[in-house]
Amino acid sequence: MKINLLKWYGSLFLAILLGLTSCSQPDLPKGIFTKVERVVSGQTLEILDKTGKIPVLQSVRLAGITAPDLQQEPWGTQAKQYLKQLCQGQKILLEADFKAKDRYGRISGYAWLNQTLINEELVKNGYVLAEISSIHRPVPSNFKTQYRQRLNYAQEYARLMGNGIWNPEKPMRLTPTEFRDQQPQNNNSIFP
Repeated sequence: MKINLLKWYGSLFLAILLGLTSCSQPDLPKGIFTKVERVVSGQTLEILDKTGKIPVLQSVRLAGITAPDLQQEPWGTQAKQYLKQLCQGQKILLEADFKAKDRYGRISGYAWLNQTLINEELVKNGYVLAEISSIHRPVPSNFKTQYRQRLNYAQEYARLMGNGIWNPEKPMRLTPTEFRDQQPQNNNSIFP
């Protein structure tokens, strides 16, 4: 009887312990809290960087995604509007590589609004594509790709559900890279 009672209490203790651990909050990402001042495109935000002597606007390219070009109608404008609706004027947690910048002077990062990864939300709703790397085309992001699997799952979900650019009645026919490659180059050079 005493052994059965000990087993019962042991099982109860284990169940409570497992319950408490499963209810615990996952580790929050490490980053800075900042306000989104402006949305530039479906993948670029501007934040106020107060780390220097004089606060300046800093462009942030959302890592792990590729948005349609603004000229790639209607998808480019829709991606920008959705991102604007999600986070403009909002305080976000930004995980970013503040040292490395791309050729446009943007830092690369992941934006969190409350517990939602904004990069993933854009992909899941079919507004942008997850950056897929291959041997021939590495991911151009200058920030670590720690959420690549999440973004790939979100893209598969959007594709299966026919969300946004995956809508079977009006799909986006060219990837953003293919679209940009087909645009005539603006050559203002005086040399032919």
